[in-house]
Amino acid sequence: MLRRHDCCDTQDVIPEESSMEFGLVGLGRMGGNMARRLARKGMRIALHNRSHEVSAAIAAETGHLACASLADLVAALQAPRIVWLMLPAGEATEQALQALAPLLGAGDLVVDGANAYYKDDQRHAAMMAAHGIDYADAGVSGGVWGLENGYCIMFGGSEAAAARLQPYMEALAPTPTEGWLHTGPVGSGHFVKMVHNGIEYGMMQALAEGFALMKNKPGFDLDVGAIAELWRHGSVVRSWLLDLSADFLAQDPALETIQPFVADSGEGRWTALEAIEQGIPAPVMSLALMMRFASQGKGDYAAKMLAKMRQGFGGHAIKGTEK
Repeated sequence: MLRRHDCCDTQDVIPEESSMEFGLVGLGRMGGNMARRLARKGMRIALHNRSHEVSAAIAAETGHLACASLADLVAALQAPRIVWLMLPAGEATEQALQALAPLLGAGDLVVDGANAYYKDDQRHAAMMAAHGIDYADAGVSGGVWGLENGYCIMFGGSEAAAARLQPYMEALAPTPTEGWLHTGPVGSGHFVKMVHNGIEYGMMQALAEGFALMKNKPGFDLDVGAIAELWRHGSVVRSWLLDLSADFLAQDPALETIQPFVADSGEGRWTALEAIEQGIPAPVMSLALMMRFASQGKGDYAAKMLAKMRQGFGGHAIKGTEK
């Protein structure tokens, strides 16, 4: 027997016996590729995105079920359900949780798998628990390469939630036994991911500064692309970040077409705040965050102040702007 969901496109007809329990909300770069990886592992899930065209396109590609609304997605899933959110932290996630709370039932599980502040997870878990809904938080690393290589997932929640999520973790991770970890109670997954991203900031900044020193050294004419490739083999600084650097430096060592602007996702800020709250010195991660702010022009006024002060006490020349 076949059944057709109201939320599906006309081509979405699925066997009665292939009922789904898992829905994915938010199909950006990470969420979309996670849906594709689950399809490659033989799993069929329900999808919802703010733009239904995106859901429909990924559904046509993967065989998943495209749903036009959160209500349609919940209706398409067999209870007890799992609804995994891949939405920006803040208002988008808050609105989705508020909308899901009355739609889901006791025993259902909500997972926030995007970048989120662990203290928000603790608040969200309490909110969902008032409706009898379980909650888990998952920090996901792997970027656009996760589709091919698998994702590194650190997640917090109850033991029962961990058991329910295990098949999906095994499918999303690089291997069924590697690349995923139940880190502890709610909030612990995003806390670990927060620290992970703080470390990432520091590693990226160190590599960037080191290559800037070599690129600008007069007299040596150093081939930074060749040096990056050299360090990939046997060096103590070899890493995936170095692999990526070697790839793009081989193509464009001068990087003349790149604007010196580096965004920050919020994880670095939360890491710096945590260091302050705990009184734990974390100067590398904190300064790496400050350098991102500087790249965004947020240090420009201070730099102008410094130039004017030097002119005031020493008569030093300043560089003006052309009108």
